Amino acid sequence: MNIWTFIQNELLGMNYLNEAIGKMLQKSGVDISGRWGGSLQFFLYDTLKITILLCVLIFVISYIQSYFPPERSKRILGKYRGVWANILGALLGTVTPFCSCSSIPLFIGFTRAGLPLGVTFSFLISSPMVDLGSLILLMSIFGAKVAVVYVIAGLVIAVIGGGIIEKLRMEKYVEEFIYQTNIAASTESAVLNRKERLLYAKEQMFDTFKKVFPYILIGVAIGAFIHNWIPQHYVENLLGNKNPFGVILAVIAGTPMYADIFGTIPVAEALLDKGALLGTVLAFMMAVTTLSLPSIIMLRKAVKPQLLTLFIAVCVIGIIVVGYLFNIFHKFFI
Repeated sequence: MNIWTFIQNELLGMNYLNEAIGKMLQKSGVDISGRWGGSLQFFLYDTLKITILLCVLIFVISYIQSYFPPERSKRILGKYRGVWANILGALLGTVTPFCSCSSIPLFIGFTRAGLPLGVTFSFLISSPMVDLGSLILLMSIFGAKVAVVYVIAGLVIAVIGGGIIEKLRMEKYVEEFIYQTNIAASTESAVLNRKERLLYAKEQMFDTFKKVFPYILIGVAIGAFIHNWIPQHYVENLLGNKNPFGVILAVIAGTPMYADIFGTIPVAEALLDKGALLGTVLAFMMAVTTLSLPSIIMLRKAVKPQLLTLFIAVCVIGIIVVGYLFNIFHKFFI
């Protein structure tokens, strides 16, 4: 237990970094107990912590991803049918793009290749909602139990959502140009050696970091504002025990926003510290990462309104159910 506490608090949580930043600011004459000083400490600490974890995680995940190019992924997924295919599609989403918008091109490619529609939607739901990076980052803030159950819950939503779409046979609601596009027979990508995989992981790390870093800064800034400027009773009244509709409110507020898991976590951390319920905070995170307005607009170009509406409904209902379950059994995670 002592070893795990050290890993969670110091290795992942980087409490030493927070203390070092606090001492540095105090030596510079900044009152870290005040609103401005506390906000500055929160901003510097969370930005540095998430940046370090982000770069390490993207490098590792990209290295793993180099073993699963699109051609190989299509071939693997094509071998399975039924719920196992949905499970595999959801699991594949854990080692692919970090935001909903970047997942959609792969979703279109898988659909064009003739993979079952339910499988491609399982992938589309899980890819932005859960990944190996989110597991580690959630562990650094909320602990191992919350992180593992969050990932499992996200995968369950993805599998059930894809299964429902598959059972309802919604293929006719995919835009015709998707199926009409002629795709040449794909060949397996050249096998990469270790040096090439490391180079690929390095390039992916820098490329992804440049894309998500602005959202990290925005997320941390919002988190710092919530943490130091919004009175606790406001958050408790809206997202705490006093509001039975807090989960629904969080999902409605999170859906139009656009951010990935890395930019959302600082906001979630601040809300939790201010008295928001755990399930409400996690539902907010799921809504932001999975149902952002830009991704819905992009997805509309590939599918018709009936299928888009079903996709949104399945995700919203699943996220709300997960949020309330977390709130009901929150004592288990303390």
